[in-house]
Amino acid sequence: MEQSVETMSTIPARMHEAWNRGDAAGFFADFAEAAVFAELEGTIYRSRTEMIAAHEELLGTVMKGSRLVRGEVAFARIVSPGVGVIHNRVGILLPGEEEPPLTRFSMQLFVTVWQGDRWVVTTLQNARLLSLETMAALESLAAG
Repeated sequence: MEQSVETMSTIPARMHEAWNRGDAAGFFADFAEAAVFAELEGTIYRSRTEMIAAHEELLGTVMKGSRLVRGEVAFARIVSPGVGVIHNRVGILLPGEEEPPLTRFSMQLFVTVWQGDRWVVTTLQNARLLSLETMAALESLAAG
């Protein structure tokens, strides 16, 4: 495999395919064992094993049959030899839906390193994409 932006950029698509199969181990197949994953609601997983276990439960219950859709790598770059970043955007579709609501789109920032002969994810930050109007509405709800 080649140490290129194009090769690194294929990671999110493989993750989406695995999620859509309900395959937690496949979803994290490109992660280093000691990777860190900061989830959108604040949970931080500190190992690939921990990520897989949590997501096996998630994909078998509340997110069963969900699909990741409209994934796009907004940018990817090698920031120094053997270190790269990927910014990916994706929506999540629940069973019976044809299009996810705008509030169910996320942006993800990956940090990758070249290990052996491939890119592996060492860090992933998952955050919800929210419009300024949605954020203002949430803030006004919180203020009472």
